Amino acid sequence: MKYLDTIVALATPPGSGAIAVVRLSGPEAISLAHAVLHLVSGKAFDQQPSHTVHLADLIDGQRMIDQVLATIFVGPKSYTGDDVVELSCHGSVFIQQAIIQLFIDRGARMANPGEFTLRAFLHGKMDLSQAEAVADLIASDSAAAHQLALNQMRGGFSQAIALLREELMHFASMIELELDFAEEDVEFANRAAFLDLVQRITAEVKRLIDSFALGQVLKEGVPVALVGPPNAGKSTLLNALLNDDRAIVSAIAGTTRDTIEDELRLGGVLFRLIDTAGLRETRDLVEGLGIEKTYQKMAQARVVVHLFDGAGLYQATQDWSVVVQTIDNLKAKYPKQHILAVVNKGDLLSEAARRSLQVDCPEAIALCAKDQSGVETLKTALTDLIDTGVLQGDASLVSNGRHYHALIQALEALDKVQEGMDAQISGDLLSIDLRMALHALGEITGAITTDDLLGHIFANFCIGK
Repeated sequence: MKYLDTIVALATPPGSGAIAVVRLSGPEAISLAHAVLHLVSGKAFDQQPSHTVHLADLIDGQRMIDQVLATIFVGPKSYTGDDVVELSCHGSVFIQQAIIQLFIDRGARMANPGEFTLRAFLHGKMDLSQAEAVADLIASDSAAAHQLALNQMRGGFSQAIALLREELMHFASMIELELDFAEEDVEFANRAAFLDLVQRITAEVKRLIDSFALGQVLKEGVPVALVGPPNAGKSTLLNALLNDDRAIVSAIAGTTRDTIEDELRLGGVLFRLIDTAGLRETRDLVEGLGIEKTYQKMAQARVVVHLFDGAGLYQATQDWSVVVQTIDNLKAKYPKQHILAVVNKGDLLSEAARRSLQVDCPEAIALCAKDQSGVETLKTALTDLIDTGVLQGDASLVSNGRHYHALIQALEALDKVQEGMDAQISGDLLSIDLRMALHALGEITGAITTDDLLGHIFANFCIGK
């Protein structure tokens, strides 16, 4: 597809800075830039080779706007596939707006959100999942999210999907061919080999679907709910983990009435810590609402850290049965969450109490949030829960909700294909479900697209990307 218009936008964040980059893309990009650029070398800008940078005065009539570095990319060897010019100017907001308005006055159009990347996709510079990874890369705020987006942008996930689709399409074409020779009763697609293929592709699709949970937390952060009875030290632990006085700490039970959230980066992974209201029976309406929200956050979290007042509990009970029973109950109620038992105020525990804890509940982490002793052990336990090693290998992870739902649709269609083969239904009925599976996989990479789909995806991009 070839665009007939030229677009312009600021490619760097809005606001003042040392420099800013204005990007032009389209068939008139080079000629529009040539008309206003006076190269210090005295050469003509439109005669310069691709992928070169030139110092130039940018002049509107008799008025000099700025001295810029102009980079020329001759299509199709550019980000968008069109001719592209990027102007690195001084970062004044006035200069940025003046340059953009200059090109609009000369016939360029303001770019829509994500339109540069949309053109790259439509020109075959990248597939749809790679284009979406560009937005994820820009938005990444942890090492794991960055690596996940980078892996996807490089095409590892796209190649996996394309290979599955290619193998499935081969057999689909064989079955379609059989339909053309139905009267001759010819079999082009070996049913045993086809069944093996469907089972293998189904297993891979299931693996990708299962990877979505990990992909999401690496991309968006791991929600960690800090829960427990009042005065167990949840707010103190939050402050110790963040190394900041983020939450109010008081000896008065029930100080935290609402959730407090903040972010912590450990081992390249973003953890979203949620301090909650203490769990207890109460007649206080406001505190009751806070406790209700605590249960909501526990259900939404990926990790639940249950804090116990170790010194008070052991002094009252002389054993750790309450800890064991509480953790067992939480695991039964929240089977999808990781449950960590943390015994706080460990500095007040006797040696006998510590030995008893190791015997009764060896998985529990004893620490003192007040003086931060043992907090590093909890941080290590959190990072151990998230397997970032998969990002260093060849395994593909799904982190995009659109991809996840498309894979679910593909799996449903593949299950119908397998059921149909077991029931020995005719090839024309098999081909219907095969086409549905192919369509779902094709939507992931953009082999099959609609204007509505593209509009929805690229509307979420920033203007200059």
